[in-house]
Amino acid sequence: MSLNEYFESTRGLGILSTSDDQGRVDAAVYSRPHFMEDGTLAFIMRDRLTHKNLESNPHAAYLFKENGPGYKGKRLFLTKIREEKETELLYQLRRRSYPEDKERRETKYLVFFSLDKELPLIGAGRQGH
Repeated sequence: MSLNEYFESTRGLGILSTSDDQGRVDAAVYSRPHFMEDGTLAFIMRDRLTHKNLESNPHAAYLFKENGPGYKGKRLFLTKIREEKETELLYQLRRRSYPEDKERRETKYLVFFSLDKELPLIGAGRQGH
């Protein structure tokens, strides 16, 4: 099963972790990634701490725990490669919609990443990445 198929068919909780150029770490709840035709992954984000961190440090880790008992899921190690601000593609990819007045309050970015490494939620990563 491809990663795209996995995330389309699996529900769970996702956490995107970033750090700034000083190594100060942040973790935030994020939806499942969007998989683009060119092989990149994308997340929609507002101009908050995660986005700010990615301006000075392009590396991120996405942890996904599947719903249900046990510890099944994925860890994705990512590098930011580009972003778009308030584009039509961003609005096409959204999985949720909000009332127009709330929707336009904060700037939104579609941030694209290359996938550096994929590991299971538990194990297989003790020797670093």
